[in-house]
Amino acid sequence: MTIYEDTNPKRLLDLLALVEAGDMVLPDFQRDFVWEPSATQALIVSIANSYPAGSILRVRDRERVFSARAFEGAPAASEHHTFLVLDGQQRLTSLYQAFYGKGDHRYYLSIQKLMDGEDFEDAISYLRITRSALRVREELSYQAEHLVLPLAVLRGGTGAYLDWMLMVVATRPAEERDQLQQQLLKIRGDWIDAFERYDFPVVTLSAETEPAALCTIFETLNRTGVKLSVFELLTARFWSHDLRLRDLWEQVRAEHPLISRFDVDPYYLLMAIALAGGQARSCKRGDVLNLTADTVIHWWPRVVKAINRALTILVDDCWVLQPRWMPYATMLPPMAAALACVDDTRGAAIGAQREQIRRWFWCSVFSQAYENAANTQSTRDVNELIAWFQDLQAQPPETVRSFRFNPDHLREVTPRQRSLYRATICLMLASGNAPLDFHTRAVLNHQLLDSSGIDDHHIFPAHYLDERGDVEPRQRDCVLNRCLIDRETNQRISWQAPSLYMEQMRNENHFPLQEVLKSHLIPHGSDAAQWNDDFQCFLSQRLILLAAAISGATAPL
Repeated sequence: MTIYEDTNPKRLLDLLALVEAGDMVLPDFQRDFVWEPSATQALIVSIANSYPAGSILRVRDRERVFSARAFEGAPAASEHHTFLVLDGQQRLTSLYQAFYGKGDHRYYLSIQKLMDGEDFEDAISYLRITRSALRVREELSYQAEHLVLPLAVLRGGTGAYLDWMLMVVATRPAEERDQLQQQLLKIRGDWIDAFERYDFPVVTLSAETEPAALCTIFETLNRTGVKLSVFELLTARFWSHDLRLRDLWEQVRAEHPLISRFDVDPYYLLMAIALAGGQARSCKRGDVLNLTADTVIHWWPRVVKAINRALTILVDDCWVLQPRWMPYATMLPPMAAALACVDDTRGAAIGAQREQIRRWFWCSVFSQAYENAANTQSTRDVNELIAWFQDLQAQPPETVRSFRFNPDHLREVTPRQRSLYRATICLMLASGNAPLDFHTRAVLNHQLLDSSGIDDHHIFPAHYLDERGDVEPRQRDCVLNRCLIDRETNQRISWQAPSLYMEQMRNENHFPLQEVLKSHLIPHGSDAAQWNDDFQCFLSQRLILLAAAISGATAPL
């Protein structure tokens, strides 16, 4: 007896409607949703281009063997649900949240950019729901003026797009309406219809499938779900040119411990080569796939050297001590490409370049320049960085020239805002006087972080604030209330008020509490708010210190 009930493709929008209705749910043992918004953005680009995006595996859940839960952001699972999804949770969750306006981000399509002939990849963007710009984008007047379409409109398919189009057209003067409507109808045919037509291959297992078989299938899927990468495609293609990419990459990892420690994706090396020596100086997937063997051979050693140098600058000057604290890994290819193009630099110019990279890094991460359209940003930055490296009198990159950041935004930054949170943690280390370990008082480095279980923890302990009951979880967990603390010290702190545990530290023989606090940009004077357990005042005091650190890091020396 076959376990397969059906193997026919299903419309994407129909699948998402089942998620919204609570009719297609998850077994409770499935892991949580973990995708970054950039991964969702890339999936939307693939669907817009009608590229395959994998298959979905589900089972008709008649027997109710496993407890069920809804997709993240969806209404509660229906007691009468039909299907359990075994494979495809991350993709379906990301698309459901994007098309239904759920989760931490909202996605937007710049119709204007599509009308101007730009790539779909550059037209799709997203915003966190806490950003003030989000409220503006949700207003029809803004959408009509800038021709920005909330992707959530498309959950209703082409019909919903046409309704939105008519509302937008109605805001324009009568003499402009016909032309605009024709342009928007063309966009519908070129791009919008693709979402309504898109099919996912769906394999449905029958209700008679044994629970033991379902568990085996699930375990196998999570053990072998590996897709073919661009690196592997080029490895196969260059084999006939006697270019062994896999062997070269293993040699790089063996000879460059820093590249190995940061577990750099070999695809980033190919992206950097495409930016440095490709025909279009672009690192979009198609441009990387179009690299020739000769180009790779020529640029490989220079780019390897440049990646190692870029990582050295990030570790030594920006205090990105571990890969998990890298705000945007996608910044590495343009950084390496620019350095590779000026690898003949000698003397004092090397130090100047290092300072330029440091300033560009901080401006980029705090302006979140790589949050959207990272490939396009990479091309722009490579060209501008090279010009800046070659002439100190030249204008800095646009990201540096136009840098603006509102420090009050840090009040809303929690670990869920991964990139900005990581950047702020690194800045705390980079802007003090050699950050000191709370336990050993040694200067922090990656070995100490690994060996002492040093992680980001609350300064005002979470349980202490919860017991007080006067602080919202968002404030409790914001980056202003976090710093890197070793495991032993964190256990000693436990649930104590900061005035108590810091007094204990201060009373220890020869413990330089003020110096340690200062090295982490924590208020350290006699008027520091933690001595009175004043949480709101503490946040304000630390905000001042971090705002000054951001200003210093993004300004020229």
